[in-house]
Amino acid sequence: MGSGKQRWKISFYKSPSTLQLQKKLPETQIQRPFSVPTEFLCPISNSLMADPVIVSSGYTFERNCVHACVSLSFTPTVAGVADFSLLIPNLALKSAILSWCHLHRIDPPKPIDFYSAQKLLRTLMNSEDGGNRNHSIGSIRGADELSRTPSVVSAESSDGRPTTPFPFATRPSCYSSSSSCDNEILTSPALLEEEELMLKLKSSQISDQEEGLASLRKLTRTREDTRIHLCTPRLLSAIKTLIPSKYVALQVNAVAALVNLSLEKQNKVKIVRSGIVPPLIHVLRGGFSESQEHAAGALFSLSLDDKNKTAIGVLGALPPLLHALRSTSERTRHDSALALYHLSLVQSNRVKMIKLGLVMTLLGMVKSGHMPGRVMLVLCSLAASMEGRASMLDEGAVDCFVSLLSRDEFDSVATRDSCLAAFYGLSKGGLRFKGLAKEAGAEKVLEKLEGRGSDRANKKVKRILETLRKRDEVENEEIDWEELLNSEEDVSRTRSRIKDSN
Repeated sequence: MGSGKQRWKISFYKSPSTLQLQKKLPETQIQRPFSVPTEFLCPISNSLMADPVIVSSGYTFERNCVHACVSLSFTPTVAGVADFSLLIPNLALKSAILSWCHLHRIDPPKPIDFYSAQKLLRTLMNSEDGGNRNHSIGSIRGADELSRTPSVVSAESSDGRPTTPFPFATRPSCYSSSSSCDNEILTSPALLEEEELMLKLKSSQISDQEEGLASLRKLTRTREDTRIHLCTPRLLSAIKTLIPSKYVALQVNAVAALVNLSLEKQNKVKIVRSGIVPPLIHVLRGGFSESQEHAAGALFSLSLDDKNKTAIGVLGALPPLLHALRSTSERTRHDSALALYHLSLVQSNRVKMIKLGLVMTLLGMVKSGHMPGRVMLVLCSLAASMEGRASMLDEGAVDCFVSLLSRDEFDSVATRDSCLAAFYGLSKGGLRFKGLAKEAGAEKVLEKLEGRGSDRANKKVKRILETLRKRDEVENEEIDWEELLNSEEDVSRTRSRIKDSN
C-alpha cells in the first residue's frame, strides 16, 4: 500500500473483542503483523480465553461458555462431541496466553460473563443456519438430539404451557453419587443452581448480586432439599460478604436467604462455623430495619442447636440481642427474646447475661406487660441457676412475681405457668427467698391459686407453699443462722464470680 502500512492478518473471525485488541495496540506494534494462535481461542466464543478449562473429552473452552452450554442444554461439537462432565483449569495454556499478550503489548483478556455467553449461544442457535450451525462453534446439536444428556430445562408444564427458562428449575433424575451419574455431574440441576448463583453473587454488578440473592431466597423458602444442597461453603462465603452491604435489597435478601438455610438442622452448625455470626451481629446492631428482623430470626434459629449456643455467646451476640428487645419491630423483639432464652440454657451465657443487666431489663418488661410470655421463658431459665436466682432476688423478682400472680392478668395460661415456674426456681433461694416472699404476701396469693391451674402448675404452687410454711411449723422457731450465712455466702460468691468474669 502507498502509505506503507500493512493489512492485518488475523486467522479468526473479527469479533468485538478482536477489534478492541486492534485498537489497543501501540503504533510501533501496528507496523508488525501477527497472528493469534488458534489454540488460544475458545471454539465457542472465538476469542482469547481468560479462564481456559479442559473438559473430559480433552478439548479446551472458556469456562463460562461451558456453563452457558450446559444451562441451555446444547453441546458444541469440535472434532467430536464435547463432554462437560469434568472441568480442569488449563493453567499451562492460561500462562501461555498471558505471556503472548505481554509479548505483543496487549491487555490480558477478561473472562466473558455467563450472561454474555448465554446471549451469544442463543444468537447462534436462532441464526438462519438451522441444523448445521458452524459459525464459530462448529456444529451445535439441539436438546432434542441429546437424548443421552438429561435436560436441565423443562420444555413444558403438565398443562402444556412453557415453563420458566430458569436453568435450574427441575430436580436431577439421578441425585445420589453413583457411577451411573458420573457423566452427569455438571448437568445436574443441584450443581447448576450453585454454579449460576455463584456467578451472580460474585458478579461486580449490583443488579446481578441482587438477582442472585433474590433467587436464592425464593428457592430456599419452601424446598427442604434445596436448603440442604445449597448450604455449601462457597455459597455461605458469598452470602457472608454481602450481608453487611450498604444496599437495602442486598442486605435484606442475604440475611433472609440465610434464615431459610438455617431452618434445616444439619445446616445450623455448618453456618456458624462458616463465620457468618459476626456479620449478623453487625446487621443487628445497625442494619436496615427489615434486615434486623431477619438477623434476629437467624440467631434464634441457629441457637436451637446445642453445639452453637456457646459459640454464639462467645462471638458477642448477647449485647445486641439484649438491645434488640427494645426494637420498634415486634418480630425483632420476639425473635431476640427466643434467641436469648435458648442461649441462656448454657451456663457461660447466663453469667454474661446477668453481667449485662438482663434481669433488670426483663423484669421491667414484665411489669410493663411487654412480651410477658417470651420474657418469662428467659426468667425461668435464669431462675434455674444459682447466679440467676441471686440476681433476680437482688432486682426484686419476688415482689414482681407476687404482684403479677395476685392480679392474675396474664395474656395466657402458659404465661402464668411460666411465672409460677420462675417463682418456683426462686424458692430454692433459701431463707432470703422466704423473707422476701413473706414480706410480699406470697402465701395468701398462692393459696388462691392452689388447684386452679394445670397439674404441673399446681405441683409448683404446692411445693412453694411447703417451702414457705416450714418456717412456721414450730412456734418460736429459732433462726438457723448457719443456713442464713450460707445463703449470704452463696450470693457473695456469685457476685464475686460475675465481677471476676469482667
